[in-house]
Amino acid sequence: MLQDDFYRHLARTADEAVDMEITHAEGVWLYGPGDRAWIDFISGICVTNVGHGAPEVVAAVKEQAGRYLHAHVYGEAILSPQVRYATRLAEVLGPGLDHVYFTNSGAEAIEGALKVAKKYTGRSRAVAFHNAYHGSTHGALSLTGNTAMKYGYGPLLPRISHLPFNDIEALSVISDKTAAVFMEVIQGAGGAVLPDPAFLRAVRQRCDETGALLVLDEIQTGFGRTGTLWAHQAYDLRPDILVLAKALGGGLPLGAFIGREEVLSVIRRDPPLGFITTFGGHAMACAAGLAALNKIIEEDLPKRVFGLEAILKQRLQHPAIQELRGRGLLYAALFKDRDMAERVRLACLQGGLLTIGFLSIDHGLRISPPLTMTEEEMHLACDRFLVAVETAS
Repeated sequence: MLQDDFYRHLARTADEAVDMEITHAEGVWLYGPGDRAWIDFISGICVTNVGHGAPEVVAAVKEQAGRYLHAHVYGEAILSPQVRYATRLAEVLGPGLDHVYFTNSGAEAIEGALKVAKKYTGRSRAVAFHNAYHGSTHGALSLTGNTAMKYGYGPLLPRISHLPFNDIEALSVISDKTAAVFMEVIQGAGGAVLPDPAFLRAVRQRCDETGALLVLDEIQTGFGRTGTLWAHQAYDLRPDILVLAKALGGGLPLGAFIGREEVLSVIRRDPPLGFITTFGGHAMACAAGLAALNKIIEEDLPKRVFGLEAILKQRLQHPAIQELRGRGLLYAALFKDRDMAERVRLACLQGGLLTIGFLSIDHGLRISPPLTMTEEEMHLACDRFLVAVETAS
């Protein structure tokens, strides 16, 4: 059986896997053997913003597959899918964010941004925040503000300070020895923690005062998820380097760090090849990502987000839900403890709704459905969530 082979041969991330086999997907729906079906309430964790099987994305992948899969390592030849996507991203991001380096993943993009920041500034220190998540590779994990995730993997990178999120006074740690400040606009793995706008302004000001680069991690919040194309737009916050992934590839693996040429050019010389990747910016992923981004813009999917959010906030009212926090379609439903959250998750799965917990808190469940979800599907998802909460109570 496939399940037996899964446990026997696949290296897993935890002892127990989610009890579901997925055979195909369409729109907001995941399907399994027989008549099993679930509403995808997490979008593969903020990946399928345009829904599963979007015709525009599928067509772009098929067309590119007919041309070539892998033609050359990244950055060594002119490959039209990379150039076209980088050009489109530069158009929608604007001046100062017009130079794109594609990677395979968000963690790899964080690693690249860290190397660039150190070399550009000539400094060795970095600042990040408690409960932040930036990836699980060595440098990205060093920046991640979750001590439990680091157990057994030390020593990690030195000279990284973690500060409390939304604490303006703590920002005095940022100094003229700081290469970069790494920050999520909205903390995803921390449970959809919203920023204080004054705090964001203070971070930008402190970076300007000290010459530190501001690196914004929009791996989860980008591509319309929070109601604007990029979350930083809603707060009038401008990064020096922007890190993207997840929805960037339209469902295929792709990451990027983006800035101005003056900053990113440091990896081209002294020595050259300062950051290299074989499969970064894969042609298939860039073709899919461009098609997904164009769909988001042409159909103005970010505009739909707040209507769906209003339904979510109105419907998900229950004494057992202690707090519902977030913005747009990135939310956390918080419960009294881990056991309650886990009971609700399992009841959701049994009732045809896929949700999941968070890395940095243990008493919440993630809500981040595709932006293409209809109002009727949102109502149905809320119905199933509330039934699960009542069952678990």
